[in-house]
Amino acid sequence: MSDSPLFLPRGFRFAGATCGIKASGKPDISLIVSDHPVVAAGVYTTNKIVAAPVVLSRSRTPSAAIRAVLTNSGNANACTGEQGMADAKSTCAQLASLVGCDESDVLVMSTGVIGKRLPMDKIRSGVEQVHGKLASSDAAFVDAAEAIRTTDAARKTETCELTLAGKTIRIAAMAKGAGMIAPNMATMLSVMCTDASINQNDARAMLTRVANVSFNRVSVDGHTSTNDTLLLLASGTDEPLSGDALAEFEAALTKLAINLAKQLVADGEGATHVMQIHVFGAESDASAEVIAKTVAASPLVKCAITGGDPNWGRIVSAAGYAGEPLEPAKVSLSVCGQAIYEDGTPLDFDAASLSRTMKGQPQIDVELRVGSGKGQATYWSSDLTTDYVRFNSEYTT
Repeated sequence: MSDSPLFLPRGFRFAGATCGIKASGKPDISLIVSDHPVVAAGVYTTNKIVAAPVVLSRSRTPSAAIRAVLTNSGNANACTGEQGMADAKSTCAQLASLVGCDESDVLVMSTGVIGKRLPMDKIRSGVEQVHGKLASSDAAFVDAAEAIRTTDAARKTETCELTLAGKTIRIAAMAKGAGMIAPNMATMLSVMCTDASINQNDARAMLTRVANVSFNRVSVDGHTSTNDTLLLLASGTDEPLSGDALAEFEAALTKLAINLAKQLVADGEGATHVMQIHVFGAESDASAEVIAKTVAASPLVKCAITGGDPNWGRIVSAAGYAGEPLEPAKVSLSVCGQAIYEDGTPLDFDAASLSRTMKGQPQIDVELRVGSGKGQATYWSSDLTTDYVRFNSEYTT
């Protein structure tokens, strides 16, 4: 979680509560409500097995009339058939009656164990409870962010403030995710709220671009979830941003999203290091992205990072089997700023010293040149520890 001051956008209220979905008794229902209809856009999982809340919310965005986003944690409402969809719709209808809006103006997200029906008695009670706690305070925002967590070790929030066309604009976002993290939008749940004025077409296009360079550039375990959802809510009522102002807003939103994405990786169930993998010299940006993604997903590379092993062979060979064009005689690699492989040839270096450096740094920078092209991409990935294996071997039992 960021330690910076909270800059909460105007027009939103937040709440989090405990309704008993989680056996642990931790917060498990979260709500964001806008004071008036707002523009909303979403980007969703590409998994073919899709949870009911994804199907429902995806059908309702983009929109210029959204009023609320409800999230439950501890139960994914995925692979629950027609009843799962009926439960999601029933939840939206209940909340709509409390907010005073149409059912279609409510979005819903769920996260947790797959294949179990929502405990609707607890959900209904939770909706009443969380609606009664709505507030625009920092504490309410934090409560909402806490309640979307599942296996997360810490809540994930980012806020910022900027001036556009003489007006102060704020963005506040929350996310959850630690396991089942792999690219293809969004590998987690996240809601990004702003008091900027953005039309729905710009919001949808912008959110896709932002996702592609942030949440779609992270990997913990290569597993794309059934429930991945990223939402952008914009409450501004002035003339929509355009031109340079819109581009500046997108840059701020992208920076915020990258910070959140890196938090996901750092929290990757048992992770001790984050790899920042920068590939350059590729034929195209798309080619560089594939190579970076391949290196990021390699279990052998991940294990080497865990052990502080500057094993250049694992990284270089992963680039080689990515299936993208590269120039072997121009491949070069540095780790934590130390060149260890250059123009297709290993260099002499102090492996013990570099190992100590790697073990002592939470972020391991990997710079990989694969040729003389102009394509480049940056990716973030966690290492792989025994804690990850232990946790996920016992997740449902």
